[in-house]
This record gives sequence, structure tokens and C-alpha cells, in this order.
Amino acid sequence: MTLWRIRATVDDRPGYLSVLTASLALRGVNILTVQVQPTEQGAVDDFLVDAPDALDEAELIAAVERGRGRDCWVARSEARGLADQPTRVLGLANRLVRDPDATGEALRTLLGADSVSWRPAATGDDRGIADTRMLLADPAGGSFALRRAAPAFTPAEYARAQALVELAATVTRRAAEQVTLVLPDGAEVAVRPASADDLAGVLELHEGCSPRSRERRYLSGAALPRQDRLRRLLEPTRGLTLVATTTDGDGTVVAMANLLGEGDEAEAALLVRDDWQRRGLGSALLRRLVSHADRAGYAALVLHVRADNAPMLRTLRRLDRPSSVQRDAGLLTLTLPLAVAVPAARRGVFRSPAGSEGSRTPVDQVTR
Repeated sequence: MTLWRIRATVDDRPGYLSVLTASLALRGVNILTVQVQPTEQGAVDDFLVDAPDALDEAELIAAVERGRGRDCWVARSEARGLADQPTRVLGLANRLVRDPDATGEALRTLLGADSVSWRPAATGDDRGIADTRMLLADPAGGSFALRRAAPAFTPAEYARAQALVELAATVTRRAAEQVTLVLPDGAEVAVRPASADDLAGVLELHEGCSPRSRERRYLSGAALPRQDRLRRLLEPTRGLTLVATTTDGDGTVVAMANLLGEGDEAEAALLVRDDWQRRGLGSALLRRLVSHADRAGYAALVLHVRADNAPMLRTLRRLDRPSSVQRDAGLLTLTLPLAVAVPAARRGVFRSPAGSEGSRTPVDQVTR
């Protein structure tokens, strides 16, 4: 007996699937697993079957067509195909939790793609599936392009792939920036990606800032931002928000750093509580935003700064990066070009890193 994968479209009407299975049974084909994927053209049935060795590809296609199946695709399979789809997906998810840099290889394994490439440019309205091509939005920035010779991708496969990419992005956001900063005066703060659970702490941060600090952050007045706006800032659709908290047990939020992606550029902004300003915290957070923007493949980092915001301008000078400046009355727009660095997990050939640093929380020494 030989293992085969068969994919065919069947009208989503009562009895049609049983006609197809009966046609296969007449040729001695044993169906081991079946997945049904609804599409606009009908139900796409994906079978793993055990067929007599004498049957070839043409005979299997003929049996499917006699069973009212159409757009048939047949290929030999291996014993590992016996693992059911949920088990395979959970296994890949577990791998990504341990190694989010394996996103490309996970996509290739999940969908049997012939090629997976990552593009630094953001996706637009063309994302989705087109026959044997798929374009996925990468929440960290850019997009994944997948191709395979056959069969055509289905909406269900697109949904699975997008969920896998979003999982990897979430793991990266939660783990990549979890550090303890030691400031020049010896004080320590914990820096981590923000979540919706930080809303109360971020509200307290804004209330603890002076009106002048809030006005410099938002450029539109000193009033407290609306809670719905803060929720969007805490979990941006594209980009990253970091919060800095005290390490004395209560975890008070003392600073927030936002990186918001828009096209191939990202906008950065900081808010540091007044009593934590001029201590090197803002510089450390901005460096992390720049590093994340570099890894995500953005072409430039943009900051809007009031011309009289001397502390923020000093912070930008400490980055020691070339930038262009545009002035509109009292508002400066600074643009820092970034090297479009393709992350290891988003190159044409995907390899897992040779080693792992483990789960230990790193400690960084901050200098001015």
C-alpha cells in the first residue's frame, strides 16, 4: 500500500462527499484522514489515503472525477503525514514559542511551500491568496511571500498561516525586550513590551507627569489622553510599545516608549515621568526603539519634537545617528534613515540560531 495526498473540490451539498469516498473505496483506497476547507467554489477536501501499490496518479484522479470531484491534485505522501493537522499546528506553535526566529521555516512546513521570502516593505491591499501565491502581513513590519507549485492555497490555510505569524510576533514582542536597566545613578528599572493590562499603570504615569511633559509628548495640549487612545498605544497594530517599571515590588510605570509603524517608516515618541527625567532612561528607551525598527526592516524613524524641547533634542543627539530636520513654526520633524536589515528569521533561507540564551532576564548597564 502507498500513502497519497488527494485534494479536490466538491460541491457543498448533501451526499456529494459520500459519492466521492465511495468512488475511492471501489478502487481499494482507504481514507485515513480528511480535512474540509470551505471556499466560495465549494468544499475543498484534503485526504490522506492508503492506496494499492498498483494504482498510479492518473487512476486516482480518474476515481476522484468519477466521484464528482474537480480540480483534483494528487501527490505521494510520507508517514509523517499521518499526524493530524491540529497536532502539527500545535507542534509548530510550540517551536515558535521557543524560537520565534523560525517563522519562515514554520510557514514552509505548515503549508508545504516551495519558497518563503520576507519583504521589508509593508503589505497593502494585495495581501491574501492568489492561486499558488500567498502574501501575509508581518505584525513586526514587512510581509511574508509564499509560493508553491500546487495545489492552490485556500482561505483556511491563509488564516492558519496568519495566526502563526502573529504568534511569532507576539512572542518576539514579549520576550525580546525584557531587560533590567541600571541607570547611571544606580537606579534600576525593568523594561518590557506593554500589554492591555498596563492601562491602569499608564494612566497613573500620565497623571504623575507635569502638564508640560504631557504637552511635549502629544504636541496637542496637556490634557490626559482618552483611555481608548491609550489602549491603541499599548498594543499598536504595527510597531512596539515599551513600558519601564520600578523594581521595588510595586512595579510602578515610570516611562512609556512608542514605536508606531506606518508604511515603510516608524514614528517614535517617549513619555518619562518628571522625577525620572535627566537620568538616562529616555536615551535607553529610544535606543531600544531604534534597534527594534532596524530589526523590523523600517526604512526610517520619524520623531516630531517641539523646538523648545531641549531634553528630547539632547536625547536624539546621544544616538549619534545622521538625521534630517524639517521645521514648521515651533515643531521639528526629525527623520533618521535606518539600514534595512532583514532579520535572520525573515531571509530567503531560514535557519534556527546555533545557540540559545535561555530564559534568564538580561541586565543592561546604561550610560549617558
